[in-house]
Parts: sequence; C-alpha cells; structure tokens
Amino acid sequence: MSQVYTYKYPHPAVTVDALVFGFDGTDLRLLLIERGKEPYAGKWAFPGGFMEMDETAEEGVLRELQEETGLQVVNMRQIGAFSAVHRDPRERVVSIAFYTLVRLEDDSVLQAGDDACKAHWFHLSELPPLAFDHSDILMVALQTFQSDLRLALWGKESTLWLQQFKKEDWKLLAERVEHFMKEQKHDRMDNLDKGL
Repeated sequence: MSQVYTYKYPHPAVTVDALVFGFDGTDLRLLLIERGKEPYAGKWAFPGGFMEMDETAEEGVLRELQEETGLQVVNMRQIGAFSAVHRDPRERVVSIAFYTLVRLEDDSVLQAGDDACKAHWFHLSELPPLAFDHSDILMVALQTFQSDLRLALWGKESTLWLQQFKKEDWKLLAERVEHFMKEQKHDRMDNLDKGL
C-alpha cells in the first residue's frame, strides 16, 4: 500500500471551465449557463465546476458540461490555467479552461442541471456580463481559436472538431472571431479613454 502524504500548507481548489462555441453555418455563438448558487447567483458564466479527486481535468470538464447543460462532446482543447489570486470570492481557486466548437442543429436542446438555472446559446455580439474572470478567459480562448483556424486554413494542422466543417466555414469562422476581437479591443480602448 502506498503512503499518502499530506502537507500543512494550504492548497488551492481546482475548477474546470468549458467554453463551447457553436456554429450554424452563419452565426458563431457561445454556450453560457445562468448560475443558480452564490457567488454570482443569477449571473452568466461558462459551464464548469470543481474537479473531483478521481478524475483528470479533461474528464472533469466533460462531466461538468454534461451535468450543467446536457451537452455531450467528445473532446476539448485546453487553453490554459487561470490563477489570479482573487478570481473567486469563495477561496483560492485555479481554473483550467478548455474550448471546443460544435455544429448547432435546430433540434439541439439544452437541459440546465446541477447548479445551473438556465443554459443558453448567445451570439458573440450579444453576450451578457460574465461572472468571475470569464471575460478574460474568453479573450484567451478566442485567441487560441483564431490560431487554430489559421493553422487549419494554412493546411498545417486541424483540430478534430474543425474537421466536421468545410474549409469555407473555417474562413467564415475566422472572420467572425476576428471581428469580435476587434470590437472588444475598440470597446476597451473607449473605456480607457473615458477613465472606466
């Protein structure tokens, strides 16, 4: 039997967040859940939650996504760990974020569950204010998505979820992502100019 080691210093909690982009051939959307519990009850956030002790981050994000939205995906791409000291008012929390792209079908029904009150696909141009540091995580996810699209368009590499779309779709997706990122940069510059 192996020995279990414990340490006297505090441990941060680890969460996983799922950024799921949906594309219907025209519009790019983002899946969000309305939080049912504090902190940020009633606010919109990415599906996600605390990792369990017997699962990997990859398993945890797929489980949380399914529990909170009813959506099942095969795989997701890790975009990074987010560890700002005060990113979560509950305790010291490090979040590992993942993203994927799915084809939106007319008959795809979301089922909010666990601690999510609602699950909804939002157009990127109509996103509500996001809980925690999810706006920052979104920008990193979009930069990663943009890089993945460029590699695919250059014929260098293609992620599994991009392979379900045509090359014409990749171009349109790249345009949508670039347009949104330019708008966000412009809005941030306006806020800086206004002293916000």
